[in-house]
Amino acid sequence: MTLGELNEYFRLLDQLSRVRELLLSLEGSTAPGSPVLNGLPGAPGYGDSIGKLAAEIADMRTRVESLEGEVRQKRREIESYVTGISDDQTRLIFRLRFLRGLSWGEVAAIIGGGNTEGGVKKICYRYLH
Repeated sequence: MTLGELNEYFRLLDQLSRVRELLLSLEGSTAPGSPVLNGLPGAPGYGDSIGKLAAEIADMRTRVESLEGEVRQKRREIESYVTGISDDQTRLIFRLRFLRGLSWGEVAAIIGGGNTEGGVKKICYRYLH
């Protein structure tokens, strides 16, 4: 597994988070107190506002489900890879960094034993090479 493949998981999580926020925003626009979307045209050229909004919400829900599936698949791949690491410390570094999403500094603090941010990063990169 490469560093790029490991970092892909972070990118997917970030993308999923942004898409979920967009979905919440769309769903929030249908809440009480939002503009009335009765589907009646207010002027020439306007169409079914509720239908368009419902279609956008449905598309966004489909996108969320798709990304959730990608995240689950990538997590399984990473978990399988990390489980195969024989050295306990290296395996823990990979778990903390790539599955829990901790910063290198946080990983070093948890590992302890005088390990620095640069030290745990070097252990990871050496293992990958």
